[in-house]
Amino acid sequence: MSDTRRPGLLFGVGAYACWGTFPAFFPLLKPASALEVLAHRIVWNFLLMIVVVAVVRRLGDLKRISGRTWLLLAAASALISINWGIYVYAVNNGHVVDAALGYFINPLVVVGLGLIVFRERLNRAQFVALAVAVTGVVVLTVQVGAPPYIGLGLALSFGLYGAVKKVVATDPRVSVGVEAGIATPFAAAYIVVLHCTGHATFTDHGGDHVALMVLSGVLTAVPLLLFAAAAQRLPLVTMGLLFYLTPVMQLTWGVFVGGEPMPPARWVGFALIWVALVVFSADAVGRSRADRQLCETAG
Repeated sequence: MSDTRRPGLLFGVGAYACWGTFPAFFPLLKPASALEVLAHRIVWNFLLMIVVVAVVRRLGDLKRISGRTWLLLAAASALISINWGIYVYAVNNGHVVDAALGYFINPLVVVGLGLIVFRERLNRAQFVALAVAVTGVVVLTVQVGAPPYIGLGLALSFGLYGAVKKVVATDPRVSVGVEAGIATPFAAAYIVVLHCTGHATFTDHGGDHVALMVLSGVLTAVPLLLFAAAAQRLPLVTMGLLFYLTPVMQLTWGVFVGGEPMPPARWVGFALIWVALVVFSADAVGRSRADRQLCETAG
């Protein structure tokens, strides 16, 4: 194993494992609402990222960010805030399985966005995977009687966030800090309004609640930083395969700890999406090996 691959795997597993434990953490923040939790996540994340960017001596990068990049980072900030808000609502209201569905769908949404936005072409395996995944979503829609809004909302918001980040040529630590900074004035204003109207929970439930709300910002930043470190050291195929650790952990928590219902039709829908992911992953691994062999032959 190369010198960079071993720590990269540790960083990647750390990031996805952190995200996988979120269903156990966010219910601890009750009775705070999803929006109040979101606001505190943004503010405390921003304060931590200021320290991180200063420590790595990247504050000067802010002067070199173009107007177009600022607009892209504003869009990224809005998308990740929507994603976080939906997720907190889901795990605090008994929809952990729906949240897991969103992250199972996400890699396939990314493929769809590549097709639509970046005009990428699908090979046969990718087309089959996408078709099977759509079938799975249709089955889940029929089973529930409505589209899986939480899962689709999480998948689309995170998929679009990834698409925006793909075209942002900025250090990941700086971009994460800027995204939090753009959202912080709105989050801080919302917190002030909550306190002025007597609806805030931050200081009304003891020191433990205050500490947990602050910790939500830290737990927001840490996996993002681990993810950025892993992405610099690992092939995209490896990152993509590690991604599934998060929804597997979330699904396990929702079913076996949260006791969320999993009727037969829901298992069928998930099974179809898992088949799609197997096809997609096998194709990605195969193409990665072929590219590596081609490079070795050319070398």
